Amino acid sequence: SPALDMGFLLWSLLSVFEEDAGTLTDYTNQLLQAMQRVYGAQNEMCLATQQLSRQLLAYEKQNFALGKGDEEVISTLHYFSKVMDELNGLHSELAKQLADTMVLPVIQFREKDLTEVSTLKDLFGLASNEHDLSMAKYSRLPKRKENERVKTDVAKEVAAARRKQHLSSLQYYCALNALQYRKRAAMMEPLIGFAHGQINFFKKGAEMFSKSMDGFLSSVTDMVQSIQVELEAEADKMRVSQQELLSVSESVYTPDIDVATPQINRNLIQKTGYLNLRNKTGLVTTTWERLYFFTQGGNLMCQPRGAVAGGLIQDLDNCSVMAVDCEDRRYCFQISTPSGKPGIILQAESRKEYEEWICAINNISRQIYLTDNPEAVAIKLNQTALQAVTPITSFGKKQESFYFSQNIKNSDTGYVKIVPKAAASIPETEELIAPGTPIQFDIVLPATEFLDQNRGSRRINPFGETEDDSFPDAEDSLLQQMFIVRFLGSMAVKTDSTTEVIYEAMRQVLAARAIHNIFRTTESHLMVTSQTLRLIDPQTQVSRACFELTSVTQFAAHQENKRLVGFVIRVPESTGEESLSTYIFESNSEGEKVFCLSLSKADPEALARLMLSVPLTNDGKYVLLNDQADDTGGSPSDHRGAESEA
Repeated sequence: SPALDMGFLLWSLLSVFEEDAGTLTDYTNQLLQAMQRVYGAQNEMCLATQQLSRQLLAYEKQNFALGKGDEEVISTLHYFSKVMDELNGLHSELAKQLADTMVLPVIQFREKDLTEVSTLKDLFGLASNEHDLSMAKYSRLPKRKENERVKTDVAKEVAAARRKQHLSSLQYYCALNALQYRKRAAMMEPLIGFAHGQINFFKKGAEMFSKSMDGFLSSVTDMVQSIQVELEAEADKMRVSQQELLSVSESVYTPDIDVATPQINRNLIQKTGYLNLRNKTGLVTTTWERLYFFTQGGNLMCQPRGAVAGGLIQDLDNCSVMAVDCEDRRYCFQISTPSGKPGIILQAESRKEYEEWICAINNISRQIYLTDNPEAVAIKLNQTALQAVTPITSFGKKQESFYFSQNIKNSDTGYVKIVPKAAASIPETEELIAPGTPIQFDIVLPATEFLDQNRGSRRINPFGETEDDSFPDAEDSLLQQMFIVRFLGSMAVKTDSTTEVIYEAMRQVLAARAIHNIFRTTESHLMVTSQTLRLIDPQTQVSRACFELTSVTQFAAHQENKRLVGFVIRVPESTGEESLSTYIFESNSEGEKVFCLSLSKADPEALARLMLSVPLTNDGKYVLLNDQADDTGGSPSDHRGAESEA
C-alpha cells in the first residue's frame, strides 16, 4: 500500500527475516543431529548416511521466507545426497576425521551465528520495551505549565531510549542480513570436509570417486569463497551505513522539537504513524494504547505490534474530526461518524503530527482521494479555506460575500418548506454547497460600527446604551423570548429544498474550524419575536443582525447534538435574483425550541402552550404556517389541523 511508510515496511520485513532465521535454526539442529549420528554410529553407518541423504533433500522443502540464492545450494545438496547413497556401504571408521571436518563447522555455525542472532533479538526487545516506557512517560506530560527541567529530562530520556533502540536494531538487522550469507556457506563447508575425509580414508573410495568429484568439489569451494567475498563486501557496506545513521544530531530523536514553528502539510490525502488510542476500562477510567495507524483509501487502519496486517478502525468518508480536551493529555482529537455520533479519541506525539492528522482525515472525509488528481484538489480546497478565514473588517465586504442585509424586505415566501424524511432523497454534497465555498466565522461587528451604518447622522450614545426605538417591533410583538447562542459560521448554499443542506453546512463549518484551530466563539443573545430574529450584543444590548421570519426558508437542529442549530435565509439581490445563505449557531438550550417559538403566529393561546412544551411532527420537524391562514381568519384549531396535515 502506498500509505505504508518505512517504519511499517521495516516491521513487516523484520518478521520475514525472523521467520527465516527460526526455520534455519530448526533445520540446522536437525542437520547437526544427522551428522552427529554419522559420527557416533560407526556400526550403523549405513542407516546414518541414509538419514543424512534424506535430510539434505529436505532443504528444498523447508520453504524459506527468503530463498534467494538457494538454487545453487539445492542443486549441490541433491548431488551430495547421491554421493551419500553410493558411499553408504563404504564408511566404517571416520571418528576423528568426521569430528573435525563435518560436525565441528555446524556446531560453530549454530553456537556462534544462530546464538548471536538470538541474543541480539533479546537485546532489541529490551530496548524496544524501554523506548515504549519512555514514550508512555513522555505522553503523560501535562498540558499545564510544568517544570521545564522535568520536561527536558523526559525528552532526553526519550531521545536516549530511541538511540539505544536504533543501535540495537541496526546490530540485529545486520546480523539477520549476514545470516543469509552464512547459512549458505554453513551448508557447504561440513559436506566438503565430509567428502574429503571419505576420499582420504578409503583407498577404494579414492579410486572410485576422486577423479569424478575433484572438479565438483573445486567448483563448490569456489562458490563458498565467492559467498564469503560477498559477505565481507556487504558487511563493510552495512558498517558504513550504520556509522552515517548514528552520526546525526540528537535532535532527530527528540519528539516535538519544532513545537514553535512546525512545518505542517495541510494537503495530505494519506497519513501514517504511531498514535495513542483511548480505551474505556470502566465508567470513568480510561487507558491509552500506542498503536500504528495508517489510512488506506477512505479507511483508517490500525496494526498492533506483531500483527501481519492492519485492521479497519473507522470509515472516514463524510466523517468529521476536531480537537478535544482529554484529561491531562496534549494533542488529542476525536473522529465522529457522518451522523455526528462521537467516535474514537486519538493522541499524537507532537503538534505537527496532531495538525497533519486532522487535516489528512478532513481531506479524506471529503472523498478527495477518489478524484483524478487528489493532491491538486486538496491544495485548491485548503487555499480556499485559508481565504475564508481571512478577517473581513468592512461590513460592506461582508454584504458582498454573503449577501447579508440588515433590513431584509418581505419576500413572497411565507412558509417553511417541509420535506418528509421517508420521501426525501439525500442529494450529493455538490448539489447542496458548491465546492470551495468560503466560510465566514464571525458576523459580530463592533457596536459603534453597526450603529454608524444604521443611524446615519444620528447622535451616538457615548455610554453604549440602547435607545428607546432600538427594537421597533418588540412592543407590538406577541412573542419575545431570549436565547444565549454562539455564532459558529455561515456560508452560501445552492438550495433550500431540504434540511440536508444545513447538516452539510454544519459539517463543513466544524471541520474548517478544526483544520484552522478556530475554537473561540462570541456569545450573543438571540431575541425571538413573531416577526424577526435579532442577534444582540450582551454587553451593549445593541442589535448586531436581524433576520425577518419571512426570509427564513429552512431550519434544522443537529440530529445528535440538539444544541447545534442552523437556518437558511433567502435574500433578494439587486439583479432581481435571490441568494441563499445558511447560518450555524450553538445554543445553550435545545435549538428546536428556538425555532418552534420563533415560528409561532399571533395566537396567544397557542403561544402559551408552545412556551411550556415544544411539540414535534411525526418526522421530527416543525411547520411554519402560510401567512394566508391568518388572512382567512382561521382559528387556532384550524392552524393545528393544518400542521398535523402537513
